[in-house]
Amino acid sequence: MTWIEALILGILQGLAEFLPISSSGHLEIGKVLLGIEQQDNLTFTVVVHGATVLSTIVVFRKEIGRILKGLTQLRQNDEWSFTGKIALSMIPVLALGLFFKEEVEALFTGNLLLVGSMLVFTATLLGFAYFSKSKERSISYLDAFIIGIAQALAVIPGISRSGATIATGIILGNKKEQVAEFSFLMVLVPILGANFLDIMSQDFSAAGAIEALPLIIGFISSFVVGYLACTWMINIVKRGKLIYFALYCLLVGSIAIASQLFF
Repeated sequence: MTWIEALILGILQGLAEFLPISSSGHLEIGKVLLGIEQQDNLTFTVVVHGATVLSTIVVFRKEIGRILKGLTQLRQNDEWSFTGKIALSMIPVLALGLFFKEEVEALFTGNLLLVGSMLVFTATLLGFAYFSKSKERSISYLDAFIIGIAQALAVIPGISRSGATIATGIILGNKKEQVAEFSFLMVLVPILGANFLDIMSQDFSAAGAIEALPLIIGFISSFVVGYLACTWMINIVKRGKLIYFALYCLLVGSIAIASQLFF
């Protein structure tokens, strides 16, 4: 992978991570279009995901600071309740990472038929959320776990993590603004953990291993673009404009499927 390819994919990741169009799916499509070897796909994917997680921390730094301050009080309060729901939501994806890591890695092979089908699934989910009537209620512990299941399903390339979690929360009747914040904060620990473990196990001197420079460039570009996209996405969710992304996912997914079936 060249540094220019890493730059393009980093920008693509930064945009697609927060917009409900599947960052992993678009990374797979981008790699196929650029003719990038499929080896070490997961390493690059995890690194650029880590960059967008850090951009999330910057965007929500005040909220995170408030939560940490509340946790220091060592008594039951809104911050402890919110943290408990975040922890509960992480169980499905952590279980998936522990027991099905090899199966997940096997999905990142540039299979555009799979990516296209999952983009169509994402479009369907976003469509349901758009036409769903919001009950404007707060996220419960059960809601948090269900949203966590949606996040676990999003390890499949083509299913948007933000799209799946935000749409699920809206369909459950939760407040849109709260769902957006919850969706972006719930991914911090799983992705940073996966990022740390993968980097620690990476042998950059091994033959065929992805070099450090593309990883660094991909990380920086993904962080900067991710910061801008995260801020934009929060406003989009508030205005309830998810239908446009549903149409986009349907179009791109259909093209990806057609490219595999007819060309």
